[in-house]
Amino acid sequence: MNLSPVVLVTGTDTGVGKTITTAALAAALKGKGRSVAVYKPCQSGAADGDSDAAEIVRLAGPLTVETGVVLQQAMAPVAAAAVDGAPLPALASHARRICGLAASHDHVLVEGAGGLLVELDSHGGTLADLGSLLAAAFVLVARPGLGTLNHTALTLEALSSRGLDVLGVVLGSWPFSPGAVQHTNRQVLGTLPVPLLGALPEQAAELSPADFRAGAAAWLNGLPA
Repeated sequence: MNLSPVVLVTGTDTGVGKTITTAALAAALKGKGRSVAVYKPCQSGAADGDSDAAEIVRLAGPLTVETGVVLQQAMAPVAAAAVDGAPLPALASHARRICGLAASHDHVLVEGAGGLLVELDSHGGTLADLGSLLAAAFVLVARPGLGTLNHTALTLEALSSRGLDVLGVVLGSWPFSPGAVQHTNRQVLGTLPVPLLGALPEQAAELSPADFRAGAAAWLNGLPA
């Protein structure tokens, strides 16, 4: 499968490495000479200093990064918006902005919040629904440890049932000293109907930005052209 102009990055759960994977995808694409924009529909946790946009720019280098709405509490978007008393943009609003970015960039990477079916607006719209609006392809970020096979299979089944394209799976944090569980899971994930695009090393975000950018293409060596 060729790399879609719009790529949605989702995860099997929260904390699996979506932001670092998005940064690595951006760095790898920039290394190929592509122009890249990143869009985050909902950023939660601003009160704790969380900013996925800032982290992506720090690691991947200068690029266009936009956020649809910034919420203060580190909660799911609907819950965080309720605490803030803030309205959430409708999915159509996000889709229009993403299409605008796609008109002036080779690729737009869209990082979701939590997993695939986390609600992003007050009407129950999810990242899966946004993918349907955009006719975009997904990258699924997974853990290498226990439970990942089930969580990955469930998410891929949800994507398939909606007729959504999947570029492949990325392991968001590959341990320095993987054990039998991690090795076995990686082997199984490599036999899925969708490609295993690669694995990011544990603590990749702690590398210098220069080392992160230099390593991104090798970590994601299954990324299509």
